[in-house]
Amino acid sequence: MKVEISQERATRLLSSGNVILATSAYKDRSNIITLAWKTPLSHKPPLVGISIAKSHFSCELVEKSEEFVINIPDVNLLEKVVFCGKVSGRDTDKFKETELTPIKAHRLINAPLISECMGNLECYLRDIREFGDHKLFVGEIIYAQAEENLFDQAWDVDKIRLIYHLGGIFFTSSDKMIKVK
Repeated sequence: MKVEISQERATRLLSSGNVILATSAYKDRSNIITLAWKTPLSHKPPLVGISIAKSHFSCELVEKSEEFVINIPDVNLLEKVVFCGKVSGRDTDKFKETELTPIKAHRLINAPLISECMGNLECYLRDIREFGDHKLFVGEIIYAQAEENLFDQAWDVDKIRLIYHLGGIFFTSSDKMIKVK
């Protein structure tokens, strides 16, 4: 038997994608935001979308700088990922508090990469759309990199455990690769 899920919790039925840390910067301010709401949008050109609440500091930084980085953490960074999702970057330097290392991007001007993450996608902002209390930022991937021994055609989840957000305080991780013939 199925039970009704409230509208407030309905999106959690879809919340099983891996978590990212999006970084952005404008002038002398930078920030890290934890996001589960992201999606590939196009192969040609390579476009991705990230959804950020209008009230979040990162929303302002991405809009002003017109760029962002998608950083892919593994489960070893879970506590830092949770911290970056709970604390506002308006009041807290998340790089300092988490001891995550910002490094210069290969092609972007402002937004830093996170050194400890297993992969990074540098994105120029191509479009912004408003939907309710969020903005969807569409970015074109202009540079991407991943740890050589962890990514070939896909993440090797026998070697890396990606973080998946199930909603609220609930997370899980990847544990094995299944190849379909």
